[in-house]
Amino acid sequence: MDINILLYIFGSVILVSAISLIGIFTFALNTNKLEKILLYLVSFSVGALFGDAFIHLLPEAFKSANNGWVVGIYVLSGILFSFIIEKVIHWRHCHVPTSKHHKHRFVYMNLVGDSFPNFIDGLIIAGSYFISVPVGIATTIAVILHEIPQEIGDFGILVYGGFSQKKALFFNFITALTAVLGAIVGIVISFSQSLLLFLIPFAAGNFIYIAGSDLIPELHKEECAHNFH
Repeated sequence: MDINILLYIFGSVILVSAISLIGIFTFALNTNKLEKILLYLVSFSVGALFGDAFIHLLPEAFKSANNGWVVGIYVLSGILFSFIIEKVIHWRHCHVPTSKHHKHRFVYMNLVGDSFPNFIDGLIIAGSYFISVPVGIATTIAVILHEIPQEIGDFGILVYGGFSQKKALFFNFITALTAVLGAIVGIVISFSQSLLLFLIPFAAGNFIYIAGSDLIPELHKEECAHNFH
């Protein structure tokens, strides 16, 4: 196995994990400025995720597959998987007011729930680099642009749930490191060509779901709020 590919993979997932520390910088911004910045970040994220899915991942998947319909099934499986994971993460909410003696259960659910997408990110990044370095870099950029607004939101949830800023940063970073575990699994999968052929369209389906189901509706809500005011 090419050592340079491994360096790219682990360098990328460590960089993505480090994005979890960005939450601390939000305290230097007022709410209005932060909302404007997040709106632009979400917009860039939509373009990056759709672009990587349709310009890089799917063409590579169709080029490598013997049957095009199989790629379609794998893409749909990625979309369905993302839908199920999202439903599991938001399955339960706590309605007890936050206090020093009670931390919302949703804080811990958020930490556990975040581990799954971060793991998948690491898996996808590793698989992308085994296609080519440019595809791996493009996928890493797409993941980073998606992670920045998400990690800012996660940090806010932890602080709101009763964690101190330092504790919130620490636990958010630990959760983000599951991307490294995902990368290791991705490297193992690379030894099986059939699993690697599944991973790429699965990743594309994951990106399509996130951009289309999670991010674009946020942009529509922001536009509606702006028009309302």
